[in-house]
Amino acid sequence: MAITTIIKDQKVNIGDTIRVYQKFKVDDKTQSQIFEGLLIAIKGRGVNKSFTARKIAADSIGVEKIWPVNSPNITKVTVKKKGNTRRAKLYYLRNRLGKESLKVKGRK
Repeated sequence: MAITTIIKDQKVNIGDTIRVYQKFKVDDKTQSQIFEGLLIAIKGRGVNKSFTARKIAADSIGVEKIWPVNSPNITKVTVKKKGNTRRAKLYYLRNRLGKESLKVKGRK
């Protein structure tokens, strides 16, 4: 199980708060969007590697997105806050409510 990986020349760990800059097409225009959330899982190996980020949206609803690491739609990834965890998958955060679902110990 992967605890760390490299996405677009940025080293990320499970438990980090990351910003994923993604681009998408609407009609003939190309737009970009930022998804900021907690990195809760890294799956697969090699070309099939993917990662899952989770954030809390309006009305305390959890939103998760899964991207392939080698996706051409990802422009860049930045680490906003480092996290320190003992597990490779943070699925237990799904059972928490509100801001508690994004609490992970910080790295010193």
